[in-house]
Amino acid sequence: MKPVSLFFILLSGMLFGFGLATATMIKPEVVLSFLRFQDFGLLMVLGGAAAVTALCYQLAPRIMQRPLFAPAFGRHVAAMNAQTLWGAALFGVGWGISGVCPGPAVAGLGAGNWALLYAIAGMLAGAYVQGWLASQGRSSPPLQTVSGKA
Repeated sequence: MKPVSLFFILLSGMLFGFGLATATMIKPEVVLSFLRFQDFGLLMVLGGAAAVTALCYQLAPRIMQRPLFAPAFGRHVAAMNAQTLWGAALFGVGWGISGVCPGPAVAGLGAGNWALLYAIAGMLAGAYVQGWLASQGRSSPPLQTVSGKA
């Protein structure tokens, strides 16, 4: 990867972290008050982020010949399977208990919130366990349907 690409990756990450900090998403207590339906300020952040993302995903491939630092636009086909559902559920439970997700946790460290190291350690441990389970061929429990058949 070219140094100019790495520079823009770093710059983009810093801008993302600044946005998370400005939106107060780096404070677990703010996120938890949102999840308890006590403060809806983050709903505007979520709506704005979803609108900008949708707009960029629709317009960028039409306006640009190719991305600035890649040979072509790619497609990631999402699959609704047991791994996706278990991962989403586990992420949601962890987010609901701690009020922390990966991006804001790292941005919070940049703001000096060192207590977020506990959350990051938990995320790294979870990623390690998932990788180990995947290497054993048991990445998630089977999905149960209403009839009880997988």
